[in-house]
Amino acid sequence: MSKFVVALRHVAFEDLGSLAPVLSALGYKVTMLDVGCDDVTGSIALDADLLIVLGGPIGVYEADTYPYLAAEKAVIRARLDDRAPTLGICLGAQLIASALGGDVAPGPGKEIGFAPLALTSAGTTSPLRHLDGVSVLHWHGDVAELPAGAECLASTALCHNQAFAIGSNILGLQFHAEVDPTAGFERWLIGHACELAAAGIDPRHLRAEAARHAAILRKAGRALFIDWCEGLRIWSPVKNDQAIDVAR
Repeated sequence: MSKFVVALRHVAFEDLGSLAPVLSALGYKVTMLDVGCDDVTGSIALDADLLIVLGGPIGVYEADTYPYLAAEKAVIRARLDDRAPTLGICLGAQLIASALGGDVAPGPGKEIGFAPLALTSAGTTSPLRHLDGVSVLHWHGDVAELPAGAECLASTALCHNQAFAIGSNILGLQFHAEVDPTAGFERWLIGHACELAAAGIDPRHLRAEAARHAAILRKAGRALFIDWCEGLRIWSPVKNDQAIDVAR
């Protein structure tokens, strides 16, 4: 029997990347919802076997400017209350942290480029062990506080909370292990051209770094996601007819 994934996407080029073939190989069928355009509050997101919340260039704290963030966060919180399998990447991880009451704010500086993680002791025994010594893609300016009940798995000099887990079903990744540096990365350089220029980062340097790290990052990222997905605990969605409280 097929399993169903719902992925919440904020910008077209920040997609599932190398995670897509992993999900397919594990028997998942994927439905992509574009946040701000598609309705993310229905049962499809609440009842999915796995919800993946992808990255984007806005801040969790900008709900007044981007009001759909409140509804999105309410869906995430409802799944977290049920301990339903949920993966957050970059903005997605920040939304998970915020839904659990963790503060999200601008960090000490932009962290954009390829660099390794410092795994915690918990990280070395988690699926993140596959990334030990691997340079992953960082692309963020905000930092999420570790939410209550979560275990920190990794950090960097500019971000104390690069990854966190709550049990085996909830995982937040500040970095981008899903990016395949040889497939679609040019869309990132184009889509974030203004941010790169403002930060004084040369796209040619990122392009060269992507090519240099591509093979090992693709292999390690695939191993991470397979390991985590295979460790998910079975859960059953609670069926009810109550509307989601988007102010939660």
